[in-house]
Amino acid sequence: MFESDSRKACADRSLVLSSLDIPYEMLQDGARSLLLVPAEFAEKAKYELWQYDVENARPAVQPARVATVHQDATWGIVGYIVVISLVAVLAGVVAFDRDWFAQGEVNGVLIRNGEWWRNITALTLHSGLSHFLGNAGFGALFGFMAGRVLGPGVTWLAIVVSASIANFIDTMLLDTSHRAIGASTAVFAALGLVAGFVWRAKLSAEDRWAYRLGPIVGGIALLAYTGTGGEHTDVGAHLAGFVCGFVTGTVLTRFYRVISDRNIQKYAAITAVAIVLFAWMAAL
Repeated sequence: MFESDSRKACADRSLVLSSLDIPYEMLQDGARSLLLVPAEFAEKAKYELWQYDVENARPAVQPARVATVHQDATWGIVGYIVVISLVAVLAGVVAFDRDWFAQGEVNGVLIRNGEWWRNITALTLHSGLSHFLGNAGFGALFGFMAGRVLGPGVTWLAIVVSASIANFIDTMLLDTSHRAIGASTAVFAALGLVAGFVWRAKLSAEDRWAYRLGPIVGGIALLAYTGTGGEHTDVGAHLAGFVCGFVTGTVLTRFYRVISDRNIQKYAAITAVAIVLFAWMAAL
């Protein structure tokens, strides 16, 4: 009827049978313990012991989740708007008697010749009001989403680094005549950052494929909807931004406990601003 290497396991089950007035006999066969019942009680005993096993089964150990703490992402958005607005004003008034667009745009020839800062400075330039407002709006939206889970400082440092790398990759894959400006690469780096972080967190916490692939599908859908339209849209830069942000997001899940610290957020924010400032100093 029931046998086990553990005498205690048989003894525990014998109590179940006793409580149900099912006659039984517990025997010892060497190292094995046996629990026997009369044939007419066999089916009922099997069912009751199965119920006992189900009710007392240990819950399956769940993979560790990435415990996200929703943070205040507002000041990261404020910083983003201030930076791109300040550059727009300075470029518009030709500050320091410099052509900010000529000095800061992505230029395939000059980047290949070592002018690395263009991969960063181009992220802060815009061709007009509609271009500026579009990037400001979507950047604020996706940046806010990322900032809520990663913290505003780490988010914008990750966006600056990911988008700069994406601009460089896009430039290397295109011919030397390639020119580009705009924060859209950073916008899609922010989107990729959210998708990558959430995907990696769900991968470690869920078994169902729909949960694992949901963030990727959602990110790609937004990329396709908002990042591939328009005659002058740099689809390659948008895709590169999304991919670089996605990779960065997956990596940051491993350091989440560290980066959630307030001091880390503060230093990351200062570093992000310093990178942009240093790039413009090099450019001008």
